[in-house]
Amino acid sequence: MGCKVSKSAPLEEPTPSNSLHDRSALASDTPFSESEIESLHNLFQKLSDSVIKDGLIHKEELRLAIFKNVNERNLFLDRIFDLFDANKNGRIGFEEFVKTLSVFHPNTPKAVKIAHAFKLYDLRHTGFIEREELREMVLALLCESDLVLPDDVVKMIVDKTFNEADAKGDGKIDEEEWKAYVAQNPSLLKHMTLPYLMYVSNLSSSYLPLVPLAMSKIFYLLL
Repeated sequence: MGCKVSKSAPLEEPTPSNSLHDRSALASDTPFSESEIESLHNLFQKLSDSVIKDGLIHKEELRLAIFKNVNERNLFLDRIFDLFDANKNGRIGFEEFVKTLSVFHPNTPKAVKIAHAFKLYDLRHTGFIEREELREMVLALLCESDLVLPDDVVKMIVDKTFNEADAKGDGKIDEEEWKAYVAQNPSLLKHMTLPYLMYVSNLSSSYLPLVPLAMSKIFYLLL
C-alpha cells in the first residue's frame, strides 16, 4: 500500500463518558449482541486513543491502524473514513463505528450492502457514479496491487463497466442501475462481508485489530 492518490436515525457523536450508555439500543439496531458491542468498544478505545486521546477516531488514527503510519495518504483510507464518518464532522464516534461495521456483518441484508457499496464509489457525493470516479478507483485498485496498465486498458475497463451498468446511457450510474448491475454480478459484494464479525466477542484482543485491517480490503469490488 502507499499510493497517493438498518435503521438509520441521525447519528449523535457520543462522548467518551457515555459511549456505552445505549449499548442495548445499538444491539437492537445492529446484528451485534451487547457482549459483541462491548468487545467492539474495547477496539474503539484502542483506536481512538492511539494519537489524539479524545475518545473519538480521527483519520490519523485510522491511518495508523491500517498502514502503521500516520502520514500515509491513500484513496481507500479516505473512502473508509468517509463511510464511517456519517455526520461528516471529521471524527468517528462509537455509534458511527458500530453502525458502519454492522454493514459488513454476514447477517446484514444484501440491500444494505449494495447501498453502501454504491456510496464507496460515489466519490463526490453526487448520487451517481461517474466515469472519472470509476477511473480513479480502478487506478487506485491497480496501485494497491502494484500493477501498472496502459491508459487504453484502464479506459477499456471503465468503458466495459459503463456499457454493462449504465442502462440509461447518460454517462453515469444511478442507484437503481447499480442495484441491477450487482444483481448480475454478485461477486461485487464479496468484500462487503467480513465473516469474523459473527464472532467478535470470541476474538482475543490481539485479533480485534484485524477489523480495521480488513476494512482496507473492502474496495476490491470491481477487478
